[in-house]
Amino acid sequence: MKSFSLSKFYEKYKHGIPVLLYMILYLTWWGILEQKNARSFQIIHMAIDDYITFCELFIIPYVLWFFYVSIVVIYFFFHDRTEYYQALMFLFTGMTIFLVISTIWPNMHQLRLSQMPRDNIFTRVIAGLWATDTPTNLWPSIHVYNSLGAHFAIMKSKDFANKPLIRYASLLLAISIICSTVLIKQHSMFDVLTAFVM
Repeated sequence: MKSFSLSKFYEKYKHGIPVLLYMILYLTWWGILEQKNARSFQIIHMAIDDYITFCELFIIPYVLWFFYVSIVVIYFFFHDRTEYYQALMFLFTGMTIFLVISTIWPNMHQLRLSQMPRDNIFTRVIAGLWATDTPTNLWPSIHVYNSLGAHFAIMKSKDFANKPLIRYASLLLAISIICSTVLIKQHSMFDVLTAFVM
């Protein structure tokens, strides 16, 4: 039976430290922004927002985003440090820009429904989401930006070069997540488009 070596464990997994440190920074900063009572918010809105219908089924890909991005990062953590660090740089850059924008330009939207059109498990989950996640500091959409980042990492990786099913599944999931941000009224199209630009 092999004895546990802290130094070997650290050497093998020390590349996980940047994620832990950054997530502490990000969640702390984001938490402060969510609790901050800004004097005024810039309203984010585009005319097309008024024509996008509410579809509660898209809460499914919206929630799957948390698993999608995490699984991609975890995969590269164990399989390819170079691509792992590249993915982190992409994700962390966008997330930091989002925090800076939200700090210097507090923003919000007024797209949420005053009343759910139906009562089912999906609308209840969305109601729960809205109760815990304020409609403030949404620009640009991290759901969109990180979905693109996760998909780019998969498309760029040599590990998936000959695995078209995984590549197409990633594309389909990324597209459905992006659509979900506006279909459950979490974001304006402005948030989506600026995430693409970024």
